[in-house]
Amino acid sequence: MKSQKKVVVFTGAGMSADSGVSTFRDADGLWENHRIEDVCTPEAWARNPQGVLDFYNARRAQLDEVEPNAGHRAVAGLETHFANVVVVTQNVDDLHERAGSSEIIHLHGELRKARSERNPQVIVPAQGPTHMGDTGPDGAQLRPHIVFFGEAVPEYERALEAVRDADLFLVIGTSLAVYPAAGLLYQIRPDVPVWLVDPNPARVTVPNPLTVIAEGAAKGVPPLVVELIRRETEG
Repeated sequence: MKSQKKVVVFTGAGMSADSGVSTFRDADGLWENHRIEDVCTPEAWARNPQGVLDFYNARRAQLDEVEPNAGHRAVAGLETHFANVVVVTQNVDDLHERAGSSEIIHLHGELRKARSERNPQVIVPAQGPTHMGDTGPDGAQLRPHIVFFGEAVPEYERALEAVRDADLFLVIGTSLAVYPAAGLLYQIRPDVPVWLVDPNPARVTVPNPLTVIAEGAAKGVPPLVVELIRRETEG
């Protein structure tokens, strides 16, 4: 019988870095040699929509060249022993889905989708490139289904609800520097144990039992998942 404890896994760019996906904001402040201000703001979309589409088309194509790593697969494996596993991710790739995780909340949007620039609720699949002139069911131009800087995070409330119900909380591959997403760590109950997996773990101050594993996702997550399952199995 599966454990009824709710496991929430909060992941960031480091989760996918081991698959070869460029981190959202590298040390030089660029994302794939582009200034964030030029590809991930409402102003950039208004100023140069074709350039923004080209950038995300390239990121989408990159997904076809990478695979989920051992960390993604280990997270998906939690579902074989826990009945309720929710992944809350800052990542816009589809590697959690491809690894087999079944409930994923994408805080910052998804590369494999596009949405109406008029109505954020009109969302369509985007497996290949999108172009100027491509329109949604409402007739409006399609834009990347990405939460640009300065825009609201529509999935935040759903993520907040999941986090507040967590019995076990894993934080993987995030600098905990991007808000409001990073604030989720401080919304869990104080008795909930927390595991932080990152090669350069952020310094966090929480009342919770905290275990820090200074490893990348592919190396650090699989043995952690094995240990969590062992503890649960042995009671």
